[in-house]
Amino acid sequence: MTDKRRRRLPRSVREQEIIDAALHVFSKRGYHAAVVDEIAELAGISKPMVYLYLGSKEGLFVACVRRESERLVAAFREAAQAGDSPERRLWAGLSAFFAFVAEHRGSWVVLHRQSPGQGEAIAEELAAARRSVMAEVTGLVRDGITEGGGAVQLGDQDADFVAHALVGAADSLTDWMELHPEQAPGGVTLRLMNMVWVGMRNVLAGEVWAPPHDE
Repeated sequence: MTDKRRRRLPRSVREQEIIDAALHVFSKRGYHAAVVDEIAELAGISKPMVYLYLGSKEGLFVACVRRESERLVAAFREAAQAGDSPERRLWAGLSAFFAFVAEHRGSWVVLHRQSPGQGEAIAEELAAARRSVMAEVTGLVRDGITEGGGAVQLGDQDADFVAHALVGAADSLTDWMELHPEQAPGGVTLRLMNMVWVGMRNVLAGEVWAPPHDE
């Protein structure tokens, strides 16, 4: 701790160290139980310095949410650029999403479990990240519909519907992953693609389910 306090670091580097410490404490304690004293101790600086850098406890939490949501979106986007077809790009992006959740569990605890209901500034950070991912997924689904052709014509509203189903399912499946830690991110992605993407492909081919008529 003493060595840390003596180091003179660029502001940007010091801020990242503070955010690292805050993320650890928030994921472990929860927002309300977390105290700035512990964050300062872990970061190796004084409590007044934490406030000088990031303003308040809420400012610390917002910084954690902003950084980790940007990392998550960047991981999805970078992976999704690698495929040579819409379905391969979506597969890669979703695999990166689930891998991020598995490898950065503390980040996901803060983003997924602690952030909802914590205030307008935090809600906006989460909404912005979700809009970014949704736009990426919707574009890939729309490309898949266009390239897939088929007997049934699907439009922009259908692409938006499928994208919401995929993103919503991915969010929910992160809780399922925690209950089944033996499941690899790639395996979870495969199951989701089979449930949603194959289903959309079947609809394009004319296979549409309808409730049975009453006798």
